[in-house]
Amino acid sequence: MNTKLAARINDQQQSVIVAVQSYVAQKLAHDFSGHDIAHIERVVSLAQTILINESNADAFIVILSAYLHDVIDEKVAADVNQAVSELRDYLFSLNLTQTQINQIFDIIENMSYRKNLSSVKKLSLEGQIVQDADRLDAIGAIGIGRTFYYGGNRHNIMHNPAISPRTQLNEDNYKQPNTVINHFYEKLFLLKDMLNTTTAKQLAKQRHEFMLQFVNQFEKEWRGEA
Repeated sequence: MNTKLAARINDQQQSVIVAVQSYVAQKLAHDFSGHDIAHIERVVSLAQTILINESNADAFIVILSAYLHDVIDEKVAADVNQAVSELRDYLFSLNLTQTQINQIFDIIENMSYRKNLSSVKKLSLEGQIVQDADRLDAIGAIGIGRTFYYGGNRHNIMHNPAISPRTQLNEDNYKQPNTVINHFYEKLFLLKDMLNTTTAKQLAKQRHEFMLQFVNQFEKEWRGEA
């Protein structure tokens, strides 16, 4: 952790972060959808990078939310209501205040791409940072790998030129099966212009260009071109 950033986290908060890190690692130990602890650690690292330039943000809330953002997600939780209840109880056991718990839940329940399809949720600065970090890990080389990994996990086909990308997505039809390549057009290519912070926007540029080049090459090879 950056020295200046570490100064914004006291010893008690650091102990809580270590405990939460262990909790999340245990909860996601058997994930094979691309939402494993490696993804979480990258999101935390990206959030910390953004935090350096966001001095008004509560670093403790950002880091905890970055660690916890997938624990209650339906992609990884068999029973979302139970996961929510367990997480609330766990955070209370760590002596977080009700205000802090509410802040965390407001972030992790409202930051996802799917939750913002019908109407954009108003996130706190802390929420914007975590959302940006999560979206950065969805693009670039890692994003490409995770997209195919998740598509295979859900038994989606890689590509079918006869199936056009959807242009009208909502919270319900977003979950319906589609091709892996269409996911780039329906979501990943759009993320660069949906980021909140200046730092994230800068980091997204190269990742976005890399994805464009990859999909262009993929489609050429799919057509059998040299």
